Amino acid sequence: MKKPTSKLSSLQPEQLAAWATEAIKRSKSGQIPAYVPLLARADRQGFAVQIRAIEGQILSWGSAATTFPLMSAIKPFVFLYLLCELGETAVFDCVGCEPSSMPFNSLTQLEIDKGKPRNPMINSGAIALASLIPGKNAIDRCQNLLTWLNQRAKSQLFVDELMLDSVNANPNQKNWDLAASMVESGYLHNSEIALETYNRVCCLAGTVEDLAKLGMLLVSGGDAAENCRTVKALMATCGLYEASGRFALRVGIPAKSGVSGVLLSVIPGEGAIACYSPPLNKEGNSVGGLFLLEQIAKTLRLSVFD
Repeated sequence: MKKPTSKLSSLQPEQLAAWATEAIKRSKSGQIPAYVPLLARADRQGFAVQIRAIEGQILSWGSAATTFPLMSAIKPFVFLYLLCELGETAVFDCVGCEPSSMPFNSLTQLEIDKGKPRNPMINSGAIALASLIPGKNAIDRCQNLLTWLNQRAKSQLFVDELMLDSVNANPNQKNWDLAASMVESGYLHNSEIALETYNRVCCLAGTVEDLAKLGMLLVSGGDAAENCRTVKALMATCGLYEASGRFALRVGIPAKSGVSGVLLSVIPGEGAIACYSPPLNKEGNSVGGLFLLEQIAKTLRLSVFD
């Protein structure tokens, strides 16, 4: 029998369970976002994690059947889809590739940058990229992305219509302001369809298994290896907003968060870690998820800089 060679495959269930239990305790210091009514009702103690190693081993803990909206964790995959469908030039004409030192919804950052979104992982960048997704309306655009991802990742993502209704019931003025600024600067042409698409795409939902399968798309690369490399690089530098630099220094693995409490990490040559724990820190990242990732990465020496 061939001995596993990846570090991730050596992780023991007992160790994962101990870290996850501690992560739930630490998550008590976090806050549940209140600006989306349905998100505000999330279970503070809810926790799920799935680790998929490149050799096929799968290790899970917690509420595996729980579904949640991916929110901003979908942004790397909108980016990947457009790189594959439209090419790098078209994408980077619309959005930059520099980290931001300001919050993910900062209008000040956009104004400093003269209306061009700084990167695809913050709201302005993702709204601009949503405007590039092919389709005649927001429903078509989201369906095109959804079909592409589910076919490639063998995932079962779906549009959480109840969450979408909750998002739309309380319009995000900051996102509207970002869109208006990009229209004025010429980086966005139709703010309404861009925002409608963005909201719908962020309400794509699934389980930690679905999220981990998406992560494996970026690990394996396949016929899109160069595009996957680009996505992973921007996850490492921009995926956790203004905390990205600190996380890269301390933990050293590409990651992307979402305000629903999801956290996805992709470790080149190793596999993917998908986590769900709703309470967030001040930057909008999962408290429990960050703790768990740091324990796994440091114990197994997973940093891409090692």
